[in-house]
Amino acid sequence: MTVFGETSYFCKKIILLLPIWVAQILPPKDQKSVPQRMFLNKWYAPLFPSWFHPLMWFIIGFGLRLSNLTAKPPWTDEFSTLVFSLGNNFLGIPLDRAIAADILLQPLQPNPAASIGDVIHNLVTQDTHPPLYFVLAYLWMKLFPDEGGLVSLFAARSLPAFIGAISIPCVYILGRIAFRSSLVGNFAAAIMAVSPYAIFLSQEARHYSLAALWVIGSLTCLVIATRHLQNRTPLPMWVAFAWVEINALGFATHYFFSLTLCTEAVVLIFLAWHQKQTSTKFSLFSSSWQRIYAVAIGTFVASLIWLPIFLENSNRDNLTEWIRGSREGLDWIAPIFQALGTLITMISLLPVESAQLLIVIPSGLVMLIFFIWAVPILVRGMKVQLQQPEKRIMIQVLAVVAISAIALFFIFTYFLGIDLTRGARYHFFYFPSIIVLLAASLAVCWHPPKELIVKGINRWGINGKKAVILILLMSFVSAITVICNLGYQKYYRPDLFVQLIQQISLAPRLIATTHKTYVHTGEMMGIAREIKLGNSPQNTLFLLAHQDQDPNTPSIALENTLKTLPRPFDLWLVNFDAPTAEAVKTCVISNTESLPNVDGYEYQLYHCQGG
Repeated sequence: MTVFGETSYFCKKIILLLPIWVAQILPPKDQKSVPQRMFLNKWYAPLFPSWFHPLMWFIIGFGLRLSNLTAKPPWTDEFSTLVFSLGNNFLGIPLDRAIAADILLQPLQPNPAASIGDVIHNLVTQDTHPPLYFVLAYLWMKLFPDEGGLVSLFAARSLPAFIGAISIPCVYILGRIAFRSSLVGNFAAAIMAVSPYAIFLSQEARHYSLAALWVIGSLTCLVIATRHLQNRTPLPMWVAFAWVEINALGFATHYFFSLTLCTEAVVLIFLAWHQKQTSTKFSLFSSSWQRIYAVAIGTFVASLIWLPIFLENSNRDNLTEWIRGSREGLDWIAPIFQALGTLITMISLLPVESAQLLIVIPSGLVMLIFFIWAVPILVRGMKVQLQQPEKRIMIQVLAVVAISAIALFFIFTYFLGIDLTRGARYHFFYFPSIIVLLAASLAVCWHPPKELIVKGINRWGINGKKAVILILLMSFVSAITVICNLGYQKYYRPDLFVQLIQQISLAPRLIATTHKTYVHTGEMMGIAREIKLGNSPQNTLFLLAHQDQDPNTPSIALENTLKTLPRPFDLWLVNFDAPTAEAVKTCVISNTESLPNVDGYEYQLYHCQGG
């Protein structure tokens, strides 16, 4: 069958499926219509194999992830992905002197001589992440042409978008295995397809979508292991090997995958305690537990490969300085709201980050009303699942994963001084468990028992199926919010900053910043990339004034640079964290109070005239 024929066949099936969806959503008018609905289900069901719905959600989710993919400019973390995945590094960029945009952007140029060995070497010596994703990105980006001489942003972002789409059928498998229900699996896939948080992870040129995929695989193995522990049967060898391999790949993708393993360890302790309470023949040395120990040992050995690399990394402290929590005032309660905010955005996110109050206030009110209405429905669905013995253990397992994960966040924040809640992307290691828990609750809403209807599942005149559709519709609208950069907005907006520079500065420009790590290099790369790809006049120079323990070092570099440049020119100090009074004494400061704020860039403008 040709591609056109397959597409036509698929579209026909969707059209044929519409009557079933309509029949299922709309309540029967009377008892006479019930047999008609049963006839529809019986007649249409054979036309749609079990893989049809996961494939449909995959296509929807992949389409959303590819939408507007390159409209948002890359930010500093993405620049590190681009550079290291090319086998390049930041070390060749000159510091403490004025350089052209092309020199600053040289690490973004494809390097035919670079190899996978260069990718791994640069990462383990200059970055804080394991290399698996970057090696995959190195191979992936070779399939795409460059963009104006620079690596293609679409190439870099399409890989996590594709991996994020793959996680949709994978979470279907997790939901179906956990609850032995294709309905739960389908709702898990549907939520993953349209979740604003999942869209956010999948549209970043970073490794979080791949790490989340390994989390899904590891949780699937945990679910299978839970079944065997319940039945007191040994875990099949192929599952044990797969579990160890998935865990090893997770470690090779992101070190925070270890937090997933910590939550799984808590689950296994819970299961051991539960068995001890309910059985007189419980033994931690039974054959069923021996395979679990083998998996734990294999995973531990796999993790040891990365331990010396992680500990010997000299850049770790500088690159992770931003997540070190403060202990002053409202900083004590901020992590609670940050964690809660990330949880909320897993299913709902309207444009509450807008700069306009006329958008923020209605969006916030709609989200508040939505959760006041939806949370009781979801909680009741969870309670119904807990009442069923065969489903209860899986609800407990996934809930323990989520609760222990959140507890780990607060342990890191309040006891170790590392505020992981500042980075929403770090919640990937328990996100799939939340998805499947929500799916289990929606499955009850879709087919609610009579006692649940009596207890109030029909809230505000909305029955179970309509409630499910409204929840998924809210997630879909929230996904559009993220795609349009109205939610989970980029931290840096070099596109807006370049527009501002071009409007104000007609003379040649020098853009200067202080430099500690390649994070600050990435801030300037964003500006240089916008100038180059926008075909702007190449009369802009950049200064990365390196900052060491002496706070005056960047100021000296700035002063020396200003002496060497022909005048007149405009000096833009951007995120310049050093004294500047002496360095700019020959220039005239411009009033920038009336100019707009630009995300990621604090700036000050000086006019340096001749003489």
